Parts: sequence; C-alpha cells; structure tokens
Amino acid sequence: YTEISSETQMCLACHKAQNTATVKQWETSKHAENNVGCYECHKAEEGESDAITHYGNFIISAIVSPKDCGSCHENESSTMQNSHHATANKFSGSLDNVLGRIVTGEANFNLGCAQCHGSNIEVDEKGYPTAPSWPNNGIGRVNPDGTAGTCTGCHNRHSFDIAQARIPETCGKCHQGPDHPQYEIYELSKHGIQFKAMEDEIDLKGNFVLGEDYYQAPNCVTCHMGATANGLKSTHNVGARIKWTLRPPISKVLEAEYGLPDGEGRRSEMKKVCINCHQTPFYEQFFEQFDDYVNLYNDKFAIPATDMMKKLKEIGAVDASPFTEQVEWDYWHLWHHEGRRGRHGAAMQSPDYSHWHGMYEVAYNFYFHMLPSANEEVEKELAAGNITPEQAKEWEEFRDEILNRREHQWLQGLTKEEREEIASFYQNRYGEEGGQ
Repeated sequence: YTEISSETQMCLACHKAQNTATVKQWETSKHAENNVGCYECHKAEEGESDAITHYGNFIISAIVSPKDCGSCHENESSTMQNSHHATANKFSGSLDNVLGRIVTGEANFNLGCAQCHGSNIEVDEKGYPTAPSWPNNGIGRVNPDGTAGTCTGCHNRHSFDIAQARIPETCGKCHQGPDHPQYEIYELSKHGIQFKAMEDEIDLKGNFVLGEDYYQAPNCVTCHMGATANGLKSTHNVGARIKWTLRPPISKVLEAEYGLPDGEGRRSEMKKVCINCHQTPFYEQFFEQFDDYVNLYNDKFAIPATDMMKKLKEIGAVDASPFTEQVEWDYWHLWHHEGRRGRHGAAMQSPDYSHWHGMYEVAYNFYFHMLPSANEEVEKELAAGNITPEQAKEWEEFRDEILNRREHQWLQGLTKEEREEIASFYQNRYGEEGGQ
C-alpha cells in the first residue's frame, strides 16, 4: 500500500487482523485502485456531532454520509439527495408509521420500516452512533451531519461493486412485498424474463449505456437511472422519468420538483429510454393503456372510497384515531396494498398483478369488505346514540349516489342482454355445458 495515505495504512494495520473480510472487500474495489482508503472516506472535523477521536490517532466518523461521498462523486450525491429516495424517512409522520411503531411496536419499526425508509441516526457524547437508530442503511436515513440519504443503501460497503448496485435484487431489498412488489412484478414481466435469459451476456461491471454498451435486456437501472445511446444522461434521482405517483390513495401526475419537470416532462425522458428497443407506436400506446388504467382505478374506486371515508368522519361514524374501526383497515388495504399492486403491475407490464393481485382485489374489497364495514359502522354508532338518524340517512344517500353511478350499476344485476351475451360466448367456445 505504498501509495495509500499514512492514515489509511494505520487503519489497515489494525483492521486487517480484526475485520479480514472487510479489508478484502476494499482491496478488490475501485477505491483501492485509486488510492482512496479508510481515512479518505471516514475522516471528520473536530466539533462535528459524530466526530470520534479514534485511539488518539486522528478524528473520524463511523458514518459515511452522502456529503462525504460527494467530495468525489458530486453529481451522484447531489441528484440522490434531491430525490424521493433521500426523503423516504418522511414516512415517519404517516399512517405507515402508526402501524410500524404503535400498532405493531418500536422494535419492529427499527428492523422493519426503518431499514428501508431510514432512521434518524443518534450519537452518544463521544460521537458513536447508538442503538436503536444504528446500524441502518435505509435509503432516506437522516445522518448526524444533517444530510439525508445513504449511498450504501444501494452500493454495499466496502467493495462498492457497481455490478451489485445494478442487479434488480438490490432494488428488491425494499421494493417487494404486498404494497410495493416492483421486484416480483419485474421478475415475471417481459423485461425481467429477458434480463434473466441474457444476464450472462451483459457486462454489469463495465460502461452501462443502453444501445451502446449493451442491448440485450433492461433492468431497473436501465429504465430509471441509466444513460442511453441517444443522449439521455444517467441520474441518481430515480423519479426523473416517472409521470404518476402510484403511492397515495389517489394517483396524481407529479408536479415539478427537485429541479425536475412535471410528470409529462418526466415521461418524455422515459420515452428516450423506450425508443432504444421499441417503435414509437408501441410505447405510446402502452402509456395510453397505462394512463387509462390509473384513471380507472382513481375514478371507479379510489376517489369514491376516499370520499366515503371523509363522509364517515364528517358524520362522526369513524373517530379521529386511525385503525380503530374495521372500515379503516379495509380502506387501507384497498389503496395501500391492492391499489398499489395493481398500479405497479400496470406500470411494469405484469398482467397478473394488474388484474388478480390488483384491480380484482380492489373491486372485491370495495364492494364486499369496505362498503359492508362502513354500513355496519354507521348502524353501530346510530344504535349507540353517537350519530343521529339524520346523519345515518345522510350517509345512505351519499353511498347510494355513488353506487348508482354507471360504473357501479352492475352490482344491481346484469341485464338480460348482458347475461345472454356471456352465455353465448361460453357456449360457442366450450359447448352447451360452458353456458351454464
């Protein structure tokens, strides 16, 4: 290590015996190739809240923040910090936080929610990070130096292998499960299947310009972050090419923020990716299908369900505390789990997630869980004298106005013509028994 700084050489003298694998990881890294060692990343200034006097030799910080990485990787650090990834910790004031911290419990929050969203790192009087806020690599971690986010959420220390950051599984660490199953959706999409089949032919360690350095298949980085041969620059802001926000109860076209254009402008950026592999009518018509799906979800289910919850609270049938009535859980699952699954499935070309894991479950919940739960809540509060008959009637009229809309009229029964059309279809395809 003759070209490595004397400070880093002192670090290695101890840590090579104590943390052998850690040193080996660093030795194989681009950092080591470029004489960037332990001290160069961990050095701190006296007076900083997380500054540690390390065995009397020099001052370091245990936590390497985006500010530290930004001393060399300025663009990557700044675009990451100006993204929804870096602000993921803001969920701690939401209903997710009520479930994670109160309904389930704080220990679950520390090893569940915070490991993806990030924790507020606390340090002791000597500058050492403390439990339960540490260890934590949540993407929206709030660091002692005031920065938000962490590069190690995607770039595992201490090798910082670029191939590891580019594989879909890295994104899947957080983007999986019942409410945001992007990884599962991608795996079984046309894109994911193609990537799996061609992965051995793609150089994940080299330059990563679509249409120039590889062409075989896309992954998460390709579409959301990567550069393209037609001049699209790479970015560490993963929202730079997304039109809709698919997270909240009702999807909205994104507004201009973080130095980015609005949702329509961002979609224009995504199209610069799509055109490398698809003809214009192909992706234009796909986006039209996707927009129609999101608008259907919004108009048929999400907006009416949200309005129903507002009406229940307005008449006093639901109290101010979240998750204390069944109807609140049903509404939560409708948008937070089922609605998100469907919207993400539609966005990423997964028919099964769009329908069976998505809109089908939204519809079933809306008609046969949430509506009955809402009616039961009104009846219960009326019997208890907590709401008046006039308020109960107000709810009924409000509910019926929604259910009498054209898109919900099927609930009153299909017409004779509709039933005959269905029977005829199955008889023609499967014979007489198929029409039963």
